[in-house]
Order: sequence, then structure tokens, then C-alpha cells
Amino acid sequence: MIWIEMAFWLMLFMAFYAYLGYGFVIYLLDKAKKILSPKSKYTFDDQYTPKVTLLIAAYNEEDFIREKIQNCLELEYPKDKLKMIFVTDGSDDRTPEIVASEPSIQLLHESARLGKISAVNRAMAFVRSEVVIFCDANTLLNKEALLKIARHFSNPKVGCVAGEKKVMSGEKDSASGAGEGFYWKYESFLKKLDSSFNTVVGAAGELFAIRTELFNPTEKDAIIEDFVISLRVASQGYKVVYEPEAYAMETSSANVKEELKRKIRICAGGIQSIVWLKDLLNPFKYGWLSFQYVSHRVLRWSLVPLCMLFLIPTNVFLAKTLGGIYALILLGQIAFYTAALLGWFLENRQIKVKALFIPYYFFIMNYAVFLGFNRYIKGKQSVIWERAKRA
Repeated sequence: MIWIEMAFWLMLFMAFYAYLGYGFVIYLLDKAKKILSPKSKYTFDDQYTPKVTLLIAAYNEEDFIREKIQNCLELEYPKDKLKMIFVTDGSDDRTPEIVASEPSIQLLHESARLGKISAVNRAMAFVRSEVVIFCDANTLLNKEALLKIARHFSNPKVGCVAGEKKVMSGEKDSASGAGEGFYWKYESFLKKLDSSFNTVVGAAGELFAIRTELFNPTEKDAIIEDFVISLRVASQGYKVVYEPEAYAMETSSANVKEELKRKIRICAGGIQSIVWLKDLLNPFKYGWLSFQYVSHRVLRWSLVPLCMLFLIPTNVFLAKTLGGIYALILLGQIAFYTAALLGWFLENRQIKVKALFIPYYFFIMNYAVFLGFNRYIKGKQSVIWERAKRA
């Protein structure tokens, strides 16, 4: 019985720690660092404007690409220090034609569709600037984004800057919109703490930048190349900084089905990344980076979903056998999954109750890990993937 109880509390701790506990821990560590090492405060030159290249990979974006181009042209940055490259490989709609109509943008296009990372690897051969900024074609940037990002590279210890992803939401959001919006607000909070304490653990492809000299062609089958690129920069000893004043805005997935499709791909890529970045699991070599990587990413993509699955039967057994606190925790689990089930029920009937959509989204996130793992093991997750439809 004691072994069952120990296993139960370990699984419960891991599930709690990965999503909430780590936030408390990194907050305390950051506070302690500021008290014990006040001279280690991070600094940069706010007026620093190196030459930068804005690199955007676009695939069949003719419905949005004009708006994206206009947004890029309105960005505030010295024009003599900014180059814009759009790579539209594989697009068979009017996206290349529309991009080509803007003389200030360099268009790269090949008819073959080999996936985003192959397009990025090819385009990087045309980058000559000190800094390259990656941005998704279906997002809009705030006007000061490039200035806010570039200034950090005045600090030689910085190798990568992660911008913020903002999910545009409204009162009538679906479960995917409410859940994704809440999730990214919490992720932004954790990234701010990660950056302040040591380094951000992975940048989002919607908006991030690296020193061009640190880029090495990423494997052609990379699923979440943004995560791999930024972590490899961190593994070289450079700091990955979070810049919340540079943000990319996009709408949420059209519905939970579309969001699940996106999450499965990300989870398959997460497993792939854990395999590729296995050296980062060594704290004796990478120190705090390993601690942050395991706590913030690895647990969510591996052990935590399993813990949540096995917690249910273990909790039922202990509640029947010992009662007490185990019965109370079981009631909490029942309440959570009931809320998730109600969220699913209401979503299907297009009834909007955001409070129930959040547990539903959390359940979908962890369910996606099992499907993503299965897809990775079977080799069914291609780099050429169908985009999730946006609201």
C-alpha cells in the first residue's frame, strides 16, 4: 500500500509542478538571484539598431498576404538597415505574384513544396545582416516590434530574442479561442520569469530573432524548427531573451478540432525535439538550462500526461481503501473532468461558457500528447502539414 501511495503523490506532484509549481519555483529563484547577485542585472542599449533581415515563409496565403505586406511596410526601423525576404516555396496560388508586386521585398520562390524548414534553410543563404528575424505569414506585428527586438543584440551574451504571441480573442470565442488565449497569457508570464532568471526555453515561430552567425541548417524533417533553433542557440551558451513589447498577433484556431490538429503536430515535434536535444537533459553540462528545459517543456511532452492518466485509477483505489484526503482529491478530479466534458458538450452546441472551455482545452492539450507520440513513433508526422484553420 505504501508504494501505491508514494506513486500517487509523485504523479500528482509532477502534474502540479509542470503546470503550476514550476511558475512558483522560477519566481522564487529569480527573486533570490536579484537579491544575491544584484550586479548580474541584464542590460542592453535601447538605441542599438543593427542591420536586420525580416524573413517570412509563406505558403498559399493569398487571402492575407496583402495585409501582411502592408503591416511589414509600416514597421518602424531604419530603412537602410532593414531587408525583407519572403520565401513562398510550394505555393500554387497568387501568393508569389502578390509578393513580387512589392519592390522593397525580395521574393524567393520554388515550385516544390518541401516544408517550412527547407524553405527557411534555403532563404538563409541570402541573409547578410547581423540579425535575422523570423515571423509567420499569418500574423501581424506591432509597429515597434523590430526596434524592441534588435536592441537586445547590443548585449554580446544574447543569441536569440523571443517575441510574444498574442491570440486575438473576443466575448464569443469558441473553446479553442478561450483556452488558447488563456494558455498563451500564462506562457508569456513563465517566459518573462525564465528570461529574467536565466534564459527562455524555446521561442515561438510567430516572432523570434537570432544572430545570423549562430544559425546552422536545421534537419529537413524538423517539425517545430523554431523551438529547435532557439534551444540550440541556448545550448551554445547564449542567452535567449523574452521581449513582451514585440508581439505577433493572430486569431485562434477556428474550433477545437482544428486546434487539436495543431497540438498533435506540436506534440509530435516535442517528442522529436527531446530526442534531438537529449544532451540538454544533462544538468552537469548545462546547469540551470537543463533544469528549465525539463521543468518547462520535457515533463509536459512526456511524463505528465501519463501521470494524469494513471492518477485516475490509482486515486479511485486509494479513495475506496483509505478515504480521507484521497476521497477529496478524487472529488476534485471528478469536478475537473466533468467541467471538461461540459466544455465539450457546450462547444458542440455552440454555447459559450469560457470558464468551462479552459479545463476542456487543458484536457485536449494532454490528450494531444498521446496522439502526437503515436504519430512520431509511426513516422506519420510530415513537415508538410495541413494548417489549422483560423477563426
